[in-house]
Amino acid sequence: MFDSLMTQLVKTGRVTVIYPDGTTRAYGAIPHDNPSLDATMRLHRKDTAARILADPYLAFGEAYMNGDLTVENGTLWGLLDVIGRNLNNIPAPPPWMRLWHRVLQAVATYNTVAASRRNVAHHYDLPDEMYRAFLDTDRQYSCAYFPRPGMSLEEAQMAKKRHLIAKLDLRAGQRVLDIGCGWGGLALEIAQAADVEVTGITLSNEQLEVARRRAEAAGLARRVQFELIDYRELDDRFDRIISVGMFEHVGPANYDTYFAKIRNLLSDDGIAVVHSIARCGTRGGSNSWIQKYIFPGGYIPSLSQVTQSTERTFLWITDVEILRLHYAETLKAWRERFMAHRDEMAGLYDERFVRMWEFYLASCEMNFRHGDLMVMQVQLARRIDAVPLARDYMFDGERDLDRPRAVAQSA
Repeated sequence: MFDSLMTQLVKTGRVTVIYPDGTTRAYGAIPHDNPSLDATMRLHRKDTAARILADPYLAFGEAYMNGDLTVENGTLWGLLDVIGRNLNNIPAPPPWMRLWHRVLQAVATYNTVAASRRNVAHHYDLPDEMYRAFLDTDRQYSCAYFPRPGMSLEEAQMAKKRHLIAKLDLRAGQRVLDIGCGWGGLALEIAQAADVEVTGITLSNEQLEVARRRAEAAGLARRVQFELIDYRELDDRFDRIISVGMFEHVGPANYDTYFAKIRNLLSDDGIAVVHSIARCGTRGGSNSWIQKYIFPGGYIPSLSQVTQSTERTFLWITDVEILRLHYAETLKAWRERFMAHRDEMAGLYDERFVRMWEFYLASCEMNFRHGDLMVMQVQLARRIDAVPLARDYMFDGERDLDRPRAVAQSA
C-alpha cells in the first residue's frame, strides 16, 4: 500500500525509498531541467510505512523526529521540496477520516483563557538562546515583507513593521494596542514612528520580561507598556489596534468573540489591522503534527471565515492584502540560520528536539512555497469613513517612514 501511495504521489522529481529489509524503490524521475529534485529516504522500522499511511501529516514528522526516517542523500528540505511539488497528487482521505479530523480540530482549538496560556507557554517560553539563534535581531517571529529582491532578513522584517504601521494611519496622541506583542519590537517601532502611547499584551512570561527590558533600554517605558493579559480580559478603548501572528492561536470557536472584542476596544473612528497566516480555500484547518508538537491550539483560517465573522460582528473590512511567497522566504532564512546553529541547539536540548524544529521550519516553508498557505493583512474599522477614501495614504506613509533611514544610510 505504501508503494502504491508513493507511485501515485511522485510525478515531479524522484524520491528513492530504502525499506527496512534493504529493498530500494525509486518513484518518479529526475527532471532534465532541475536535477536537484532527487531525494533518498530510509525507513528504519517495519511499522513506519504503515503509520505514515494511517496519518501522513502526523506520522511523517514523528518518524523524522524519532530517527525512524532519515535522509540518505541531500537534506530534509530537498526531500520536502520534491514532496511539496507533488502535493496535488495526494489522494483525498475518506469522508469518515475528514469528519474525524474536524472533530479533533474543534476540540483541540477550543481555546479558553487558561488553555491559551498553556499553549503560549508551550511554544514561546523557551530559553532566549533558542530564538536568538534564528530570528532577526529584533526577534520578529512572523512573516517578513520582501518588496525588493536581495533583502536581508533584518531589512525585510523592518519593511514588514513599517508596512503595517503605514496601514494604521497614526496620529499624535493616539492610544495603540498591540495584541500578541511578542518580544516588543513592533510596539517599540510604533512609538518611534509617532508620538503615541502603546500597550502591548502577551501571554508569555519570557516575552514580557524581554519586552519590558527593551522598552527601558530604548527610553520608551513611559509611552510603551507591556502587560501579561488575555485580549478577552481587556476593558478599555484604543484609537488603533494591531495584531500580528496571534490570530492563528484564536481558534474558530472564538472568532466572533475575537472580532467583537476588537470592535468594543476600538474608538468610534478607530482602525485595526490583523496580520495572520491564512489558507487559500473555503475552509481553514490545522496540521496534526504542528498541532501536537509546535502550536497546540493553533488553527489556520481561510479568508472567508474571517469575512463571515467580521460581518457578524459589524466591522467594516476597509482593506485586504495577500502576501503570497513572503513567508516562504522568511522561513527559508530562519531554517538556514537555525541549521547554522544546529550543534549549539543540540547541546542546549537534544537531537530529537533539533530534528523536530528542523522539520517544523522546513515543512512550513514547503507548505507556503507549494501548498495552500499565504498571509493576509486585514484592515478593520467600526465606521465606513474611518480611513481615507484612497489607499495612497498607505504608500505615502510607508515612504515617510523609510525616508529617515534612507537619509541616514546615505550620510
